Amino acid sequence: MAEADGKKVVATNRKVRHAYEILETWEAGIVLKGPEVKSLRNGKVAFHDAFARVSGAEVWLHNLHISPYEQANRFNEDPLRARKLLLSRGEIRRLVGKVEEKGLTLVPLGLHFRRGLAKVTLGLARGRKLYDKREKLRQRAQERDQRRSVEGE
Repeated sequence: MAEADGKKVVATNRKVRHAYEILETWEAGIVLKGPEVKSLRNGKVAFHDAFARVSGAEVWLHNLHISPYEQANRFNEDPLRARKLLLSRGEIRRLVGKVEEKGLTLVPLGLHFRRGLAKVTLGLARGRKLYDKREKLRQRAQERDQRRSVEGE
């Protein structure tokens, strides 16, 4: 899936939009080893419990599973290793202030390549309660029904 601005989407974290309310987003570079890049290009990535954490003046992405590239054999890294994210100092300072607020976390929303460089889209998120999730599903169903009724007329 290539777009006009040179962006090729590799994977999106669809479940995160159900479980969290996304308040703000950032695009960050990600530090990868060679076999990991090849595996990403093949779409071998899973977001299951992935999250980002600010430690010191750096941001790290944890629990992002990038499957080992089969042709790299001994050069493969641990699939769940922590990966450094590349953000400017100003962005990191803003993130520190926001993440320290109660109930806010950093979650990866998607991975893509922009002009050959791997990027991750981070979202500042607040967890949804169960009743919020149900309400969101109810609203979507109502909107879908309204669209169908308009199209049917």
